[in-house]
Amino acid sequence: MKKVYKDFFLYPDILVMMLLATTLTIYLFIQGFELFMLGWFLFGLIFFMFSEYVTHRFLFHLKPPKNPLFLKFLKRIHYDHHAVPNELHLLFLPLWYSLPNFLVLCAIFYALTGSLTRTVAFGVGLMTMLLVYEWKHYVAHTPLKPKTRFGKWLKKTHQLHHFKNENYWFGVSNPFVDVLFGTLKHEKDVETSQTAKNLEKRGRDITAACHFKDERIENN
Repeated sequence: MKKVYKDFFLYPDILVMMLLATTLTIYLFIQGFELFMLGWFLFGLIFFMFSEYVTHRFLFHLKPPKNPLFLKFLKRIHYDHHAVPNELHLLFLPLWYSLPNFLVLCAIFYALTGSLTRTVAFGVGLMTMLLVYEWKHYVAHTPLKPKTRFGKWLKKTHQLHHFKNENYWFGVSNPFVDVLFGTLKHEKDVETSQTAKNLEKRGRDITAACHFKDERIENN
């Protein structure tokens, strides 16, 4: 079991993000902690919750693109994870994806507020929720057993996303945005998808269906 924890906390991409979050937190305390920092930190947490859902649903689950480079990107960032859910290096968002996204969001936030301290507090919130996301995702795919009822339920919903139907249960760190968008369902109300383990197949199935339809029209 110790190895399971080491695999997470010593994974290079996770380790870099933890060190960055710790460094930024230390910076805030050196500046002198003020209550408003907590507000921007919480805003960063909430912002990540929504971005996690939107990115997972509308980017990671895009229909397979024709562009080979974009397809390669989606395969690495998510498609392959559905194909091999428990593969360790596919569980985590790669640093080349998460770090630029973090920097861009912080740059936009700084441009809007003009405050480095507020931006850092917001950034720590983003980073903290990213690490929560990575941990919850890791737990969902490893033998680790959550101790709370909520944790067990959250793990189950993510497994349903992988093995029941990929069009529901997008929230990994939390289910709240799923509730808002209507994608949190009882498993008995959702039919089993044939493409949950092969996201690329969705595009091929649709294309094949279109060809079949065209052939029927031509024959008639």
